[in-house]
Amino acid sequence: MRLSTYNFLTSKAIKGVKVGFPLKLTIAKQDVVESEFNPTFIERLLPRLDWSGIRLAAEVAGLNDDIPAELPANVAENEELLKKLHHLLLEIDVLEGQLECPETGRVFPITDGIPNMLLNEDEV
Repeated sequence: MRLSTYNFLTSKAIKGVKVGFPLKLTIAKQDVVESEFNPTFIERLLPRLDWSGIRLAAEVAGLNDDIPAELPANVAENEELLKKLHHLLLEIDVLEGQLECPETGRVFPITDGIPNMLLNEDEV
C-alpha cells in the first residue's frame, strides 16, 4: 500500500463512526520502490490530500523531518520538497502493518501490501 493511498482511507463505514480519519498507521514492514519523479503529478495530487494525514504518514515512516508541519504556499516552486513528497507518497510501500480507527479502535490489517478494510456484519 502506497502512502498516497493511506491518505484516502477512512473507517467512516463503521456503525457510529462520524469521521474515521485519519486512521492510525503502524508499519511492521515497508519497502522502497523507486519511481520516476513527476513534479506536476505531485502538485496536482496535493490539493486532494489531507496535510495532517501526510504528516502522520511521514512520522510513521520516519520522514517527519523532511515534511513541514504546514503545507507551504509556494510548494510548486520548491523542487526539493516535491521530491521528498514524491518519495513519501509514491515510493514508500507498506507491506505489513495495520490501520486503526481513531474512534472505535477497530484494527484493519495490512498484509502483502493490501489493507483489509472489510467489516463484520455487526459493524455496518
